[in-house]
Amino acid sequence: MTKTELKPILVFDSGIGGLTVLREARVLMPERHFIYVADDAGFPYGGWEEGALKERVIALFGRLLAELDPEICIIACNTAFTLVGADLRAAYPQMTFVGTVPAIKPAAERTRSGLVSVLATPGTVKRAYTRDLIQSFASQCHVRLVGSENLARMAEAYIRGDALADEAVLAEIAPCFVEAEGKRTDIVVLACTHYPFMANVFRRLAPWPVDWLDPAEAIARRARSLVPLPNGFEPLNGEDPAIFTSGRPDFATRRLMQGFGLRVMADAVSADRRERI
Repeated sequence: MTKTELKPILVFDSGIGGLTVLREARVLMPERHFIYVADDAGFPYGGWEEGALKERVIALFGRLLAELDPEICIIACNTAFTLVGADLRAAYPQMTFVGTVPAIKPAAERTRSGLVSVLATPGTVKRAYTRDLIQSFASQCHVRLVGSENLARMAEAYIRGDALADEAVLAEIAPCFVEAEGKRTDIVVLACTHYPFMANVFRRLAPWPVDWLDPAEAIARRARSLVPLPNGFEPLNGEDPAIFTSGRPDFATRRLMQGFGLRVMADAVSADRRERI
């Protein structure tokens, strides 16, 4: 298979959080082009009614798969995948979907205190999928689920260069820190791909040191295992396309995409179609 025959990898998120996954995937798949898709017209996903969000994402992928023909799709969004992952696989059985779920299993394996927190969006926190992960892999731990209403938006603003008040950030992460019977939370699962962008801020504001668990590398490793590596490939250079469903990313977002080696497409999902997604 020659370099020109290799299909791209599609990385999907509700906003720009999936860039944390894209960064790791590029390291492991240097022979592939990537297409980054941000459903910013639907952002944030946390407050959506489940049925409406499920319908939106399935319909959107119908158009994306038809137009872009990727090798695989990485769903770099906990809220989306925990809700609609099974439905996507059922609707498009010809496509391989790599999902993002809260890293509860590795957190349970690593914790020493047995006190683990999952920092997520409200949508991820309320999913049966998340509760099932706890039941299956962390039943011996005390797992606190913290659904932040504001942190995904705050992370988007932060990575674009906006200033955030320490007090506002601390208010979102403070519920993650639990003290019980002489023990303290020692692992916080970052169950939204937006959150790792703020990991250094979290470390600075945390009342005590914890392991902030970022699943991006594990997601990238899973994707690499599903994509064949051709013989004699050469690493690719140049920009990859980025698609925003609003069709109207602002200047700060375009500049950010350039920093990640992405070029915003002028019209991702054509205007007549955009009205229906």
